[in-house]
Amino acid sequence: MACAEPPLSGINLAGGEFNSGRKPGIFGKDYIYPDTRTAAPFVAMGMKIVRVPILWERIQPVPLQPLSTAEQARLDKVVAILAPFRIIILDIHNYGANGGQRLDQSPDGSAKLADLWRRLAEHYRGNRQVAFGLMNEPNGMAPARWRSMVDESVVAIRKAGARNMLFVPGSNWTGAHSWIAGGRASNAAAFQNFRDPAGNYAIEMHQYLDSDSSGMKAQCEAPPVIQRRMEAATKWLRDNRHKGFLGEFGAPANAACLDSLDALLKHLDANADVWMGWAYWAGGPWWGANYPMSLQPVQGKARPQAAIVAKYNQAGAAR
Repeated sequence: MACAEPPLSGINLAGGEFNSGRKPGIFGKDYIYPDTRTAAPFVAMGMKIVRVPILWERIQPVPLQPLSTAEQARLDKVVAILAPFRIIILDIHNYGANGGQRLDQSPDGSAKLADLWRRLAEHYRGNRQVAFGLMNEPNGMAPARWRSMVDESVVAIRKAGARNMLFVPGSNWTGAHSWIAGGRASNAAAFQNFRDPAGNYAIEMHQYLDSDSSGMKAQCEAPPVIQRRMEAATKWLRDNRHKGFLGEFGAPANAACLDSLDALLKHLDANADVWMGWAYWAGGPWWGANYPMSLQPVQGKARPQAAIVAKYNQAGAAR
């Protein structure tokens, strides 16, 4: 089912989550945020969404306490730099944990997350360009338990007066391929009736192209396999009247993986009635030349993946 307007294209600009074992770490040594030079190639490509991974312990060193003024100032600078993008997602890149402890194993884990988002919402509610990525790849906890945490954070954000867009992940690494797996214990069951009082959200899923969907292998599954991995999640979005956002995916530069990358983006494009956008993993200033999925140009030269991604950046291009 095609839509007149294709999904919004985007990029993850990694760096703010680097060296997560050193908390908070030293800015510029342990971690970095994107600057104008880093972002420029993706603005030039026509991308509309940028996802900015940040580490919870850096923006809020002590749970349930005020945000770091120094880190908030850095994020404010990043938001200003990334203003050419339509949507700037602040992505809490913590995998469902804080301080090394999974949120469902902390007696006040849900309250901690809601407090973080209340404070961020109060700060950014005046800038609707900023969107809130509630958590990167929660895992290890039951989807229903994670859903209850999501609900508490959404209430806190909306009570703070923020109507900014929300990106809502499932548990189990929020994989598209496994979204319906587990029956009543699945993400599909847990989020079927999810609602945002402001009606401004998308369900965030991730999907890598290798055999176990981890993004850690150099080989990719064939295009028909990638298509099948996406079909159930796409149908679930449509059946339940949710919009979806593919927040992470990527591919090494070999020919087979580039074909699979094209198949994935073609599927999103063909189902633009439910997929509102996507963000490739990843760009960023510290990947160097050897990270196989990087889209960051090297010495001004585009990566091979850029030719595939570019096909899906402009409305109607090559379609």
